[in-house]
Order: sequence, then structure tokens, then C-alpha cells
Amino acid sequence: MEFSRVSMISCFALLLCSSLAYGASSPPAPMAMSPSPTPSPAPAPAPEYVNLTYLLSVAGPFHTFLNYLESTKVLDTFQNQANNTDQGITIFVPKDSAFKALKKPSLSNLTNDQLKSLILFHAMPKFYSLADFNKLSTKGPVSTLAGSQYSLNFTDNSGTVHLDSGWSKTKVSSAVHSTDPVAIYQVDKVLLPEAIFGTDIPPMPPAPAPAPDISPAADAPSAETKGKGSSSKAEPSTSSSHRIMNFGTWNQLLLALFGGWVMFF
Repeated sequence: MEFSRVSMISCFALLLCSSLAYGASSPPAPMAMSPSPTPSPAPAPAPEYVNLTYLLSVAGPFHTFLNYLESTKVLDTFQNQANNTDQGITIFVPKDSAFKALKKPSLSNLTNDQLKSLILFHAMPKFYSLADFNKLSTKGPVSTLAGSQYSLNFTDNSGTVHLDSGWSKTKVSSAVHSTDPVAIYQVDKVLLPEAIFGTDIPPMPPAPAPAPDISPAADAPSAETKGKGSSSKAEPSTSSSHRIMNFGTWNQLLLALFGGWVMFF
């Protein structure tokens, strides 16, 4: 009985050793390789931030318009439209001399809301290159950032862009900045909207007449000069007639004396 127990333990130990030996001799199963991840595309670079204050400060003289932008807080609206929208912005900037030339109507009589709307009236909520204004000239009034009631009419005359706000007729004199998404164009007059100043637009002053060409003309002979000339021409004829008459008188006297002398002898 004890022998059978010993032999069972021996068999079990043998089986265990053989299984361990087989496990050590068999090569490990290859591990499954996971596919390498596809590299994700690099994010597009963020557009460069456009600082309108810097552009208007160095391009000037636009100090008056920039002061109005800051005092009315419209600068924040322009900056947001330029840098945080897909449409961009187009701004028409009057020179300082345009504000100085503005006498009637005066901006000093406007309320804060009216002044803010007037400054917003100088921008459109989309980027327009100079070539785009040729198409805008056929579309009629174009709305501005001030609202649909504040619109501008454009005319492209052989590449020169003309603007008409009702009260103001001006043109784009130069491009200050024209890179998407921001376009800034210089204009010669302040844009005055009808929505603020009404439709009773005063007539345009007539263009000054050209100065007459006053050139020294040749002096015409006066009547007195003519009279003197005619009298001076008549004098030689009168003196010659007197000479002829005196010569005839002397001939008659000589003939009479000669005849008397012949009769005497």
C-alpha cells in the first residue's frame, strides 16, 4: 500500500517536471503588433491680430477720426469685426483736414448716439478690395455697420471709387491698408448720413468761374487821334493850294506889268 502511494507521487512529480521542461523549451508566442497611429494634421496658424489704433496712428493724419473712435467706443466694435469674424471689415477714414473743413452741419450739435452712428457709418461689415467696388457700383445702396438705414452708394469711374452718402460726395484718394480681413481707405470728406441730417440736402455751391484772361490789347486809335491824324493829313493839301494861288497871282501881276511896259514903248 505504501509502495503504491510512493509510485503515484513519483509519477505525479515526473509529469510536473516534464510539463515544466516543455514550457521552458517552447518559444513564446509572438505578441500582436498594434497599428501605428496616423499623425493628425498641424493646426492652421491663427491669423495675425490687426491693431487698428496702430495703423491709424502711423498712417495719418487721422488723429481726429481716431479720437472719435475711442471716445464713442466704436473702436472696440471695429476691432472685434476685424479680428473675430470671417467677413472682415472695410473702413473709410477722413483726414484731419476734412473735419476742419466741416462747417455746416456741425458735429458738435449731435447727441452721443448720433455721433456713434456717424462713426459706424464709416465702415462696412465685410472686407472689400478696390477691385470689388466695381461690382458694388451695380448693386445700389450698401449697408454699413451703423445699420440698414445708413447706406452708401458707390460709383467706379475708371478705377476711381466715388462715394455718395446724400450729404457727402467724395472719393477714395488712397489705400491705407488692404490685406484681408481689413481694408482701410482714405477719403477727402466726412461721410454725413441722411438718417441723421435729413433729406433736405443743401445744394452744392457752384464751381467758381474761371478768371477772365485780361491781356493787354493793342491801343485802338481814339476819335481825337483820328481827328488829329486827318487834320494833319489835310494841312499839307491846304498849304499846297495856298502856294498854287500865290504863284498864279504873281504870274498875273508880271503879265500886267509886261503888257503895260510894251504899250508904253
